[in-house]
Amino acid sequence: MTTSEKNIHQGSHEAPPRHPPDWKGSDFRDEGMLIRELERVFDICHGCRRCLNLCNAFPTLFDLVDESATMELGGVARQDYWNIVDHCYLCDRCDATKCPYIPPHKRNVDFPQLMLRAKAVRFRKRGAGFRDRLLASPDKVGRLATIPVVAQVINAAADSPSIRRKLHLHPDAVLPRCHRTTLRKRRRELVSSAPAATTAADAGVVLFATCYGNFNEPELGDDLVAVFEHNSIPVALAEEERCCGFLRLELGDLDAVEQAREVNIPQLAEWVDRGWNIVVPLPTCVLMFRQWLPLMFPDDALVRKVRNAIFDPFEYLMQHHKEGRLKTGFKRSLGVVLYHLSCRSGGQGTGIETCEILSLVPGTHVEVIACCSGRDGSYGLKSEYHDISMKTGQPVVNTIRQVMPDHFGSHCPKAGRQIESSLANGSKAEHPLTLLRKAYGV
Repeated sequence: MTTSEKNIHQGSHEAPPRHPPDWKGSDFRDEGMLIRELERVFDICHGCRRCLNLCNAFPTLFDLVDESATMELGGVARQDYWNIVDHCYLCDRCDATKCPYIPPHKRNVDFPQLMLRAKAVRFRKRGAGFRDRLLASPDKVGRLATIPVVAQVINAAADSPSIRRKLHLHPDAVLPRCHRTTLRKRRRELVSSAPAATTAADAGVVLFATCYGNFNEPELGDDLVAVFEHNSIPVALAEEERCCGFLRLELGDLDAVEQAREVNIPQLAEWVDRGWNIVVPLPTCVLMFRQWLPLMFPDDALVRKVRNAIFDPFEYLMQHHKEGRLKTGFKRSLGVVLYHLSCRSGGQGTGIETCEILSLVPGTHVEVIACCSGRDGSYGLKSEYHDISMKTGQPVVNTIRQVMPDHFGSHCPKAGRQIESSLANGSKAEHPLTLLRKAYGV
């Protein structure tokens, strides 16, 4: 293998080759072996420091080393390693865009996968507290909120200072609001089992609504359906949908991830067999289906089938445009748009298509902000991490204040809400699907 072949992924948005973790094996769960691997990788990272400006895991590591008596990793107490693990939210950006030691390099560094292993070892040893289990169960909370009056109770509880203190949720964190009328209720006409086999190369798309898109921001799904149907792309919803499992992955609860896969993958694969593709409006869920599930279940043919048929909405629309089928008769310009490219989009090489599609709208100028918002799953909601989260997202907020765009928003709606909260000037983040729908006037 040539040097150029070894470095083909370095510094790019293309996902590096990965070695599947043997997460059910005894070595994977052995804490002593884990600690030795953490020492090996942390020492490499300390000597490199290329990822300093990504998530807070790396500054935490480097500060621990620099403030130790020896200024080397050997001077860092092993119990402090877990502080580094806690700051990783498995976005994959370090592997995808920064690390020069990813496979097939002989140093074989896969930082996110190592952090996942550490989270899994800790979860197996001591489980998780009530707050973390609650935050990692958005589908269960969402289903409760569909009961009459319960949504109001949950939303009121989320705003209660005393409940936030008890749950160690930061008083200023923007918690998702629950809707009793979910997307799947609003769009009942789209819910069906996989249709009969078709010879069409592209029968349509089945929308994996996601917990957040179904229970917290159903308008996001409405915008997607409006845009796709305007472009004569049929949209359906599968009969059943379970949380993709990413928040459980962050906890290290890999058995729960497997349970979610057992519900989602077979029925999504059935839609693929019928000629349909899958669109997922949250980059976190795309990352789960496209990268983490194939890593965890490398021999599962259905997981591979779903991975190959998963699209970010704008990725799919760009393919439609390249085939000459995207409608470009826009009725409204958008002016200056600041578009935040989320970490989990950047970590899998998606998101730039959003900029390209919005730029097709006449009288529209799109600028991309490729910095972390700091929201990152449940990380930014927790009392111990919220201030760090806000600091991490400050470059995004500063750019918006300087440019003063006509519209701003993020590929990740959760990130959009955090940015909106940080601005604190009454302006609202708008998802790119919402902006595209406005441009179409539908």
